[in-house]
Amino acid sequence: MLRQIAQLGFNTIRLPYTNQLFDPASKPLGINYRLNPDLKGLQGLALMDRIIQGAGSLGVKVILDRHDPTADLRPALWYTDQMPQSHWIADWVMLAQHYRGNATVIGADLANEPHGPATWGDGNPSTDWRMAAEQAGNAVLAANPDWLIIVEGIEQYHGDFYWQGGNLEGAEQYPVHLSEPDKLVYSAHDYGPEVYAQSWFQAANFPHNLSAVWEKHWAYLQKVGNGPVFVGEFGGRSMGQDTEGVWQRTLVNFLKTNNISYTYWAWNPDSTDTGGILQDNWKTVNQSKLDVLNAYQWPRLK
Repeated sequence: MLRQIAQLGFNTIRLPYTNQLFDPASKPLGINYRLNPDLKGLQGLALMDRIIQGAGSLGVKVILDRHDPTADLRPALWYTDQMPQSHWIADWVMLAQHYRGNATVIGADLANEPHGPATWGDGNPSTDWRMAAEQAGNAVLAANPDWLIIVEGIEQYHGDFYWQGGNLEGAEQYPVHLSEPDKLVYSAHDYGPEVYAQSWFQAANFPHNLSAVWEKHWAYLQKVGNGPVFVGEFGGRSMGQDTEGVWQRTLVNFLKTNNISYTYWAWNPDSTDTGGILQDNWKTVNQSKLDVLNAYQWPRLK
C-alpha cells in the first residue's frame, strides 16, 4: 500500500494512532500476516516504526495523528478519566524523542477533533483546547524542535457550531503561542452533506456560498497572518454532480487557489461516511477521486 500511495503522487501520510497502541498488553488486530509476514510478532511502537520506515524509503513523509485515547473510545475532549492530560502529553514527548532526527516524521497533530464542551481561549483548564495545545505543543518542541505542531479547531465558538475540529474562529483573538512560533500549523476538518446536512448545503447560492463559510471558520487565519492553515481531513463518496461531489470539487479548487495544503480522508475504504481512495477490494483506486485530487498535489517534500 505504501508503494501505491507514493506512485499515486501523495507526499504525506497522516497516520492515526491511539494511546492504547503503547500499552504492552494491547495486541494488534486485523493484520493479514499472510500478506505482511514481516509484521508478525510486532506490536506497539515497533509497528509504527515499520510503517514510518517504509514510508521514508519511498520519500513519503508522515504526520502523526493522535486520533483517540483507545481503539474503542472517541471522547469529546483530548483526555479522559482513564487517560488524563498528563498521559496524553507524556506519550507525545515519548514519540518526539523517539523520532528526533528522523526526517520522515514531520509533525504532531496533537488531538483529533476536539468537540462538545471543548472551548477556545476561555482559560478553563478542563475545556480550553487552545491552552492544552500550547502546553502539549511546547512539551513536544522541547523534546524535538524540528516537528510541526498541528492544532485543530473545535466544534463551536460563542454559539457558532461547525464541523468537529473545524472551528478556528477563536484563534484570531486567542492565538496559540509556542516556544517556536514558526512550527505552528492550524488545522481544520471539513465535510460534506453525506456526513451531516449543514444549512449551507441547502443555500440558494450553493456552491458560491462555500468560500465565505470556509473563510469565516478557518481559511481567514492564513490571510491575517496568524499562521498557515492545513485541512487535515475532508472527503466523501461522490465526486459527481450531486451536492457532495460539487462540495468536494469546490473545496479542492479553493485549497488550490489559496495555497492551502491537505490530507484526504481516507485511504482505506471502510470509513463509513466517506469511503476511501481505495475501493472495497482494498486494491483498486477510485479514479474519480484521484482525478479531482491530482489537480492539486505537491511534489515530494525534501
